[in-house]
Amino acid sequence: MQSSFLPQRGHYKSLIVYQKAECIYDVTYMFAHRFLSRGDRTVDQMIQAARSGKQNIAEGCAASSTSRETEIKLYNVAKASLQELLADYEDFLRVRSLCQWELSDPRSIRTRKGCSEHCDSAFYRNSLQNSSEETIANIAITLIHQVDILLHRLIERAKKNFLEEGGIREQMTRHRLEYRKNNPK
Repeated sequence: MQSSFLPQRGHYKSLIVYQKAECIYDVTYMFAHRFLSRGDRTVDQMIQAARSGKQNIAEGCAASSTSRETEIKLYNVAKASLQELLADYEDFLRVRSLCQWELSDPRSIRTRKGCSEHCDSAFYRNSLQNSSEETIANIAITLIHQVDILLHRLIERAKKNFLEEGGIREQMTRHRLEYRKNNPK
């Protein structure tokens, strides 16, 4: 039996999914302020969707100590927010007649490889300074797809943990019964 029914969790900054979500936020912040018109509502919407993706991973991770249900819901909110952001990037490219790179495009292949190797947001902030709107949008799209896969895995792991360990009430009851058994009056 676990030594504690309330393990301290919330070390979200060490999760690759969080680190990549932070990259998405930083790329989106830079993109929106550089390529969208000041006063355009899309600026705030894109930044808030990117922020929501990142923050809900952090909050879900912290909530996992007491509620697997809340953890799973927050990870799903992160996925939904990033899907909204994905649609914004795709819309941006489409309405400006810019190219969304196909999976087989050499640029897409290089981008997937590069994005899989880099989880540090400073890398993107520095390396994208002189990149075009099309390039940055496609990099953001790639990162969003990678985080979506990682979030799916994180949700599956949280579901598995719930099935194996139960919720907080079940864990508390098990530990209380074990304590009574080992500490008779």
